[in-house]
Amino acid sequence: MSIDHGDTNKSLGGKRTYTVEEIAKILGIGRTAAYNLVHSGVFKMVRIGSSIRVSKVSFDDWLDKQTL
Repeated sequence: MSIDHGDTNKSLGGKRTYTVEEIAKILGIGRTAAYNLVHSGVFKMVRIGSSIRVSKVSFDDWLDKQTL
């Protein structure tokens, strides 16, 4: 039995993770600041080899809770 993840990815906007560079762009900060934020542990991240991926759901939840 195979699992089709196509519907899951579509319902989540096509992505389940962000790169650190995408987080930097979303927040309008530099790469170093984005890496510091990712390593601070405020949202879920996973390391795949030398790459870091941040959970889109946990990042979006964190961002929604921030006050401007």
